[in-house]
Amino acid sequence: MDAAISSQFVTVCGLTFDYDSGRAVDDVSFEIARGTVTALVGPNGAGKTTLLRCLAGLEQPVAGTIAIDGVDVLESPRDAHRKLGFLQDFFGVYDALSVERNLLYAAASLGIAPDRLGDAVVQAGRAVGLADRLKQPAGELSRGLRQRLAIARSLIHAPQLLLLDEPAAGLDPEARSELSGLIRALAASGMTLIVSSHILSELEQYSTHMLAMRDGKTMGPHPLGAAAQGRRRLKVAIAGPTLTARQFLESQTGVSAIAEEPDGLGFDFAGDDDARRRLLRAMMEADIAVSAFTEAGADLERLYMAGGRS
Repeated sequence: MDAAISSQFVTVCGLTFDYDSGRAVDDVSFEIARGTVTALVGPNGAGKTTLLRCLAGLEQPVAGTIAIDGVDVLESPRDAHRKLGFLQDFFGVYDALSVERNLLYAAASLGIAPDRLGDAVVQAGRAVGLADRLKQPAGELSRGLRQRLAIARSLIHAPQLLLLDEPAAGLDPEARSELSGLIRALAASGMTLIVSSHILSELEQYSTHMLAMRDGKTMGPHPLGAAAQGRRRLKVAIAGPTLTARQFLESQTGVSAIAEEPDGLGFDFAGDDDARRRLLRAMMEADIAVSAFTEAGADLERLYMAGGRS
């Protein structure tokens, strides 16, 4: 696979990485398109962190190639680092320094020109919602705000790709919700993201694709159709034949991807809770024998539990 002619933003081919204890990444190949948010999921020990560290140019695999926007990560890691940011699962900030000085240090270490340091700090602070806390010591920040500061350091050089390894670990529900909003905002700005997490329900909120990893091997990336397009999967249980119900659903606005399910039908639905109630009422008024009307498992969760196969 020639990274130079690939239409994909991230291209991985035949990647293999070994520890003394065994193989962590086993002949992995995949491509990730520009502007997508890919959920990297899998059990503990699957190789997710090792894969991210290889993508970031922090580990040397025994075989394979990695290209980011046509730049060979293994041959030209410094050039690749200009295109990517990486937040590791265990990160630290300089507690005695202000938010501003934390960002200034990160910017200088990444080679940003002295006359651009101030603008870089302001832009990174604004991107993560810390513009009003630049003078505050990092040690006074909450866990969620420290996470934002760590992400800001990863963004200080305006990378095109952001790698996040378990970014929601240790955050309370409010901070996790704010983090999800931040990731959605970064994605809306055109950034490409790969996010590793065990919290599937939150990945579902912003991910467009899923890359599953088990025993060092990957499956995907698979598009998350319903989630990526603001739809959700519903299931209606029917007492009797489903033909009439299918014909009715085919005539309804916002209904797509109808499929046979055990005891009924599954379908994607583009509508809020009120629209969902109206749909159920209309089915009952059409004398369709509905015995249950529920939301199916999340698109990402269903794919993951199916072993990463669409």
